[in-house]
Amino acid sequence: MTAGLPPLLLEFAATVVLAFVLGLELHSYRRAQDEGVGFGTTRTLTLIGAVGFVLWVLPGGLYVAGWAALTLWLAVDFWRRTAPDGKPVSASADNGGALLPSVIALLAFLLGPLVLTQANWFVAAVMVVGILMLGEKPLIRRVSDAFPSSEGVTLAKFLIIAGLVLPLMPASALPGLPELTYQKVWLAVVAISSLSYLGYIAHRYLWPKAGTLVTGLIGGLYSSTAVAIVLARESRKDPAIAVQASASIVLAIIVMYLRLLALIALLGHLGVARALLLPYGVIVVGSGVAAALLWRAGQRTPVRSPAPVKLGPHNPLDLPIALLFGGLFVAFAAVTLFVTAHFGSGAIKLLSLLVGFTDINPFILSLVSQPAAISHQLMVDAILIASVSNNLVNSCYALILARQRAMLPVVAWFALCLIAALFYTGWL
Repeated sequence: MTAGLPPLLLEFAATVVLAFVLGLELHSYRRAQDEGVGFGTTRTLTLIGAVGFVLWVLPGGLYVAGWAALTLWLAVDFWRRTAPDGKPVSASADNGGALLPSVIALLAFLLGPLVLTQANWFVAAVMVVGILMLGEKPLIRRVSDAFPSSEGVTLAKFLIIAGLVLPLMPASALPGLPELTYQKVWLAVVAISSLSYLGYIAHRYLWPKAGTLVTGLIGGLYSSTAVAIVLARESRKDPAIAVQASASIVLAIIVMYLRLLALIALLGHLGVARALLLPYGVIVVGSGVAAALLWRAGQRTPVRSPAPVKLGPHNPLDLPIALLFGGLFVAFAAVTLFVTAHFGSGAIKLLSLLVGFTDINPFILSLVSQPAAISHQLMVDAILIASVSNNLVNSCYALILARQRAMLPVVAWFALCLIAALFYTGWL
């Protein structure tokens, strides 16, 4: 039985299998690039992985000596492959992935120590990175060609505020807001910026020529308000976009609900996220049906394929945007605390209804960050009202900017959702 096998044998077998998989992927990569077999066949990488495992287990520091010997061998092999005539290759020569087989060989040599010393999830993550680098060359090349230097600078700024500034933020409470610490505020900034940036990167670099419906799905992760405004404006210029704009806006709003649930859960408020599952789930399912009906209605209009839709060049990781979000977060927290203390729960629901005309993200995250300020049920009700109110406002923006009757069903649907939400929360 497998349970009776020695652990060392199982770890050795895992190392050999992983090295074998790397060899298969490298072989497939070379075939896709019309390259010869060359160094780094499946058998060679499997043996390198096995030797690395054995040298790590044996005493006397043999692994370091093996690493040095392998590195020297790979360096000589790389020089021979890139300069077969003995002359240095010019910097302009296109060597493609000439260094890649050597890097994969070093990775195979590291598999043994990784399997023996690290958690399984870490070993799996290393393998995933190696396989993706071999199997997704066209995608990586496309992203690299499209990635401007300014984006690298912006990303570096984000890594600073997320990896450097966040740990340095004090855990002390803000003046007048006993439940809100500097760390909580900055953590919310990092969370919302990260999710928004994922949508931004996906739209600009992975699917820059996405159609109208895909734009709605990706844009909802970035900003459902931006999707509604941009698609409404473009639909006035392009009839092909107009027939799909209403369905795309509904799709963007569906993604907005999923993003809100993810944000609330990521910040540790699982109870609030669970309480929102039922109302949000009903709205998401109903909106999915509405989007399907709107899409089918648009298909009846014979038009050409719509042109790609761009949401604009604005980067959600710009530092001023992060600071603005943090300021709104604190402001909404202070207003919520003031309204609760002086006017009661009814005023909170009214405030959540009015917040729909603004950015609801800082308001919602400020609510969940102050669980003692209002009751759990009132918090859930306020989040539901604010999000549905914002949906109705976005659909009204789309109707006004597009000036087309096709947007009327979207407005009607989210008006119905708002009425249902008000009944659900006991306001009507």
